[in-house]
Amino acid sequence: MLAAAALVTVTLSQQNPGAADATPYPSATSKKGLQVQMVDDAIALGIQHAAINVALGQLIALNGDQDAIAFTDQTGKRYWFARAAVQQLDQQVQPLSKAGIIVSAILLATQTHDAKKDALLVHARCEGRAPNGIAAFQTATPAGRAWLAAVSEFLAKRYSGEPAPHGRIWNWIVGNEVNSHWWWYHMGRASMQDVAVAYEQAVRIVHHAVRKHSQHSRVFVSLEHHWSKRYAAGDAQQAFAGREFLQAFAALVQKGGDLDWHVAFHPYPESLFDCRFWRDQTAPDQDDAHRVTFRNLQVLLRFLQTPELLHEGHARRVILSEQGFHCADTPDGEPNQAAAFALAWSIVTRLPGIDAFILHRHVDHAHEGGLKLGLWTNRKDSICTPARSRRIYDVFAACDSDSWPGCAAFALPIIGIKTFEDWPVGSGKR
Repeated sequence: MLAAAALVTVTLSQQNPGAADATPYPSATSKKGLQVQMVDDAIALGIQHAAINVALGQLIALNGDQDAIAFTDQTGKRYWFARAAVQQLDQQVQPLSKAGIIVSAILLATQTHDAKKDALLVHARCEGRAPNGIAAFQTATPAGRAWLAAVSEFLAKRYSGEPAPHGRIWNWIVGNEVNSHWWWYHMGRASMQDVAVAYEQAVRIVHHAVRKHSQHSRVFVSLEHHWSKRYAAGDAQQAFAGREFLQAFAALVQKGGDLDWHVAFHPYPESLFDCRFWRDQTAPDQDDAHRVTFRNLQVLLRFLQTPELLHEGHARRVILSEQGFHCADTPDGEPNQAAAFALAWSIVTRLPGIDAFILHRHVDHAHEGGLKLGLWTNRKDSICTPARSRRIYDVFAACDSDSWPGCAAFALPIIGIKTFEDWPVGSGKR
């Protein structure tokens, strides 16, 4: 272990909400966003919102050494974070933030397969290797809760306040697609109530840590598009209807003392392999719709206006933090993908309850089950090295510019409408 003098040490003093940074939440000029892979390209595209994955396991350094940043919590307990991983995160956040982009961090308990690290990171009920490597946070033990609090506060302090040399993170998304927990927030076989209890604990820990350093940063829950029905590939201990899960979560938060949590939703098309969401059969404009996709986003907004879900009389805010459109390997694949984005963009811009539309992906990824969601294709001999941009790239670039009407006009006959305004969009109000 390196001598303490060689470590960068952060000591957290007792703080109350009044001591946190009071900078107001920023107002974006556009809802255009992207899960960013190439920072320079994203900035050139003119995005106003960016989402980045933060695998918390990569930040764990069990012992202090020359590559560790030491951190002391309010009880005097010391934690260490891997300097290289923290600096890599800085390199993502800082240039985006400097460009005026609102950054969202997706906090993930990605398994490290180091038994000591995963004992702190991964929920005790996680059964071996999670299907996609992403587990529920370890809220079942005092050590796990303390570590989640420490890493959340470390990150919140580093990416809040002014002058923010490392950049700012405004949105903190806790986990991923929790209503299909078996695949994306793995907690073994568990009832909806058990998952909701564990998730409420994690959200509360992150919210408490973030608000120590920023009065107006936002904490989000993450849901996929199944609404009144669960994901059909799972049973009742693997997946839950998003609406029912959100009700259970909200009730637990109210019982423990309400928080101003918000919703990071993923309105993928009915079939992830068919981008033409205007054909979705399970997403009608009905409160009991099986799914919420771009076809019926107002269903989600109406639900969030129910009295038991309001916070101090206001509806929770919504960001669309992950969704994309598959490009089929057919002659009409690229036009359909671009048209899907064009219609989705026209819908989102007419729904005031939605603050951001963050597209997934920047570049196709070889390990995404055959989906081709990127603005860019990937090189065939690579995982996600960009090869060429697709037609959707130009439509995405133009969507909030004066050139939009001409650039998007090709999509109208594909969808079967004369103008984008012909596609009905509910207000989201009851």
